[in-house]
Amino acid sequence: MSNPKLILASASPRRRELIARLGIEPTGIAAADIDESPLKGELPRPYAARMAREKALAVPGGDAHVLAGDTVVALGRRILPKAEDEASARGCLELLSGRRHTVLSAIALKTPAGKLSERLSETVVRFKRLSAEEIDAYIAGGEWHGKAGGYAIQGSAEGLIAWIAGSHSGVMGLPLFETRALLKAAGFPLG
Repeated sequence: MSNPKLILASASPRRRELIARLGIEPTGIAAADIDESPLKGELPRPYAARMAREKALAVPGGDAHVLAGDTVVALGRRILPKAEDEASARGCLELLSGRRHTVLSAIALKTPAGKLSERLSETVVRFKRLSAEEIDAYIAGGEWHGKAGGYAIQGSAEGLIAWIAGSHSGVMGLPLFETRALLKAAGFPLG
């Protein structure tokens, strides 16, 4: 494949930073404009996969590959929201305090020929038991804004996480192992 093109179907600076770790500079960035509301009774895994798939399909690719992703923080069967205000961030952190939760990072790749491939990364994360002061300090820092589950592992929240089992890059928003495998399987050249 000569001069391959890749459109990143995300406006997330974290995803752009992560894809660069694979030696890829996207030829375009196009955030997909889709309804991200979970369907009634939809469980976290199918929801994450559906979101990545719908984002990839919503972005016109032309002669480029389109890579889309979605990250979901789940507490059991419950999908935690992207925190858009302090109350939702605080609610998420109080729920996650001292408990294990799952971060599902789904990716979908649409080839120029229209073929769609998908992968899902699953990571288990456990926060330490958080004091009210720790939650207040994290909220005051503002890193939670727009983040699934109300936290960003690449920021100061990493100091509140007792352990993770799985993909650190997946928790950030783009699981690099799965992304690399998906691109290679589609014939996209990687170093």
